[in-house]
Amino acid sequence: MPQSSIFWRLKWLTALLLLTVLDISPVPVSSLLLLYVFLLRPFWFKKLIERLYTGR
Repeated sequence: MPQSSIFWRLKWLTALLLLTVLDISPVPVSSLLLLYVFLLRPFWFKKLIERLYTGR
């Protein structure tokens, strides 16, 4: 795997861990974010998934 791919995956792993910590609070942050992605299907999410799985 190229160096940038490893950095990209570590960056998103860190973001997911942060969401997990925030989800412990009374407001379910990750559930709201997931609902937003499912309902509105934002373009940035599609690009994120493409970049994550292609390794670019």
